Amino acid sequence: MTTDLSFFDRVRRIVQARLAGADGCHDWDHTERVCRNAELLLREFPDADAEVVRLAALLHDVGRPDEKADGRVCHARRGAELTEEILTELRMEPGKIKKTVAAVRTHRYRDDTVPASLEAEIVYDADKLDSLGAVGIGRAFLFAGKFGARLHNTEKEALESAAYSPEDTAYREYLVKLRKLPGAMRTLPGKRLACERVRFMQEFFDRLNAETAAG
Repeated sequence: MTTDLSFFDRVRRIVQARLAGADGCHDWDHTERVCRNAELLLREFPDADAEVVRLAALLHDVGRPDEKADGRVCHARRGAELTEEILTELRMEPGKIKKTVAAVRTHRYRDDTVPASLEAEIVYDADKLDSLGAVGIGRAFLFAGKFGARLHNTEKEALESAAYSPEDTAYREYLVKLRKLPGAMRTLPGKRLACERVRFMQEFFDRLNAETAAG
């Protein structure tokens, strides 16, 4: 079968229901932004299977609630399982199910799997782009606030601190992970956009450092 608008609407409703009550870093808003990033990247890859990309972007965090309930669960692995179940029940073509499942399974940054298709690479990059730029700054502060971290700290304090501590600030997230993402992007357009967004983040944190500097 060929997917159509009603098919995507059915998948969208399933994902929205599963993400109801999710934290602000990985909620439905995040999924919608990743979908928009995927559309942005698809413009530069006319030969990519757009249906697979759109579905995988939509489903990439469907396993998050299970990871939140049990920290031993990998949301990418669980998301791949759920994706296969959902798309099989909706009678999608088996070949497209396999490609979509693989893209969901390999979208995670901290994982030992890597995207093995163009479609999976686009979804991976679309997800990472939401961690960068102005949105990335907002998400970093949102995440730090969940654990009662300080508003800001010095580079030394940030780099010498532990995760989920009062020193695990938005700045620490930028220093230990986010500024490195351009080097991890899988596509050239994704890398270009990531570099642009990281430059903005660096300018922001330079300004924040100046405004909070002692003396």
